[in-house]
Amino acid sequence: PAHPTGDAVLAAITTTLAWGPLMRKRISRVTAESLPWWSMLFATLIGASADASRHRPDSFCGFSTDELLNERSLTEIGFAALLNLKPGPDDLFAFKTLVGLLLTNGPGAISAQGAKGAVSADGPESPERVQLNKALVGFLTHTGYTHGGNGYEGIAFLIEAFRDSGLADPSDPAHGVDLRSLAERSVERYAQYKARQKHAGSLDIAKLPGVNHPVFKDRPVNYDPREVFIAELCGKRGEYNVFHAFYRELVQALFEAGVSRNVYCVNVDAVIAALLLKMLWQPLRRGEFSESDLETAAFTIFLYPRMLGCAAEIDDHLNRGRNMDTRTPASQCRFVA
Repeated sequence: PAHPTGDAVLAAITTTLAWGPLMRKRISRVTAESLPWWSMLFATLIGASADASRHRPDSFCGFSTDELLNERSLTEIGFAALLNLKPGPDDLFAFKTLVGLLLTNGPGAISAQGAKGAVSADGPESPERVQLNKALVGFLTHTGYTHGGNGYEGIAFLIEAFRDSGLADPSDPAHGVDLRSLAERSVERYAQYKARQKHAGSLDIAKLPGVNHPVFKDRPVNYDPREVFIAELCGKRGEYNVFHAFYRELVQALFEAGVSRNVYCVNVDAVIAALLLKMLWQPLRRGEFSESDLETAAFTIFLYPRMLGCAAEIDDHLNRGRNMDTRTPASQCRFVA
């Protein structure tokens, strides 16, 4: 007898996953029927983030087909696709933490608006007409340098700040680098840059990546709760990150130099940059990674979890939304984790 087709196997797997929630009325039939499509889209996007040279007939990013199907988690596969490395336990912890932090900013996030706009344009009141692939294109067009790209800029900023520091191991608290001096030097360069721009009559002044936030900004000392959560979590695990510590010195130095009117928060974009650079600092020093590779990875690590978060927004709007309307009443928003 012939083997079942790939589509049949995918249908069997996704129906098995959906069956329990469907029977308990936690998801709709439309959601269950969309799962094979979502599986294909997620796999395609992760595959597209890896260079073509790492796609083989019998392997992907160093994992054989048997490994991919029987041994490796999606977290491990995503990490390998992103960074071309097989992850260790600490790497996986950092990666999973970032994914959890970056899933969504809520239905009003720009990336979610792009995704939901595509759903509304097709018409969720007739859900069979909604094209999920087009909705994911809406998510991609609504991410960029400002929404998702600050981690990219943070990597470049940290590399420049530590270029001549002699740092060997960013996880070693006894690293021997004077972080205060590095921070003051960065602040001095930034203050001089601002002065030059103002003297030239230009209002186009770039912001330091990874500091300040449009919401967490009005107290004498400000904190991004996501950054605080990561710092406390790493502290409980006994982990140290020199780049994260540098950012905390930087916001203090900005205030003391009079560059900021209060102590800015260290935002989640700084956390992205610090976690990625900690993992890849030594390969970078050995020449196994280029700076542009790192910067690209910092942006892609935003896209991975936001892909999942926007899929949830798309599914929500598919089931609950109205044609030509992307609004979500505040009364219907709630935390799930």
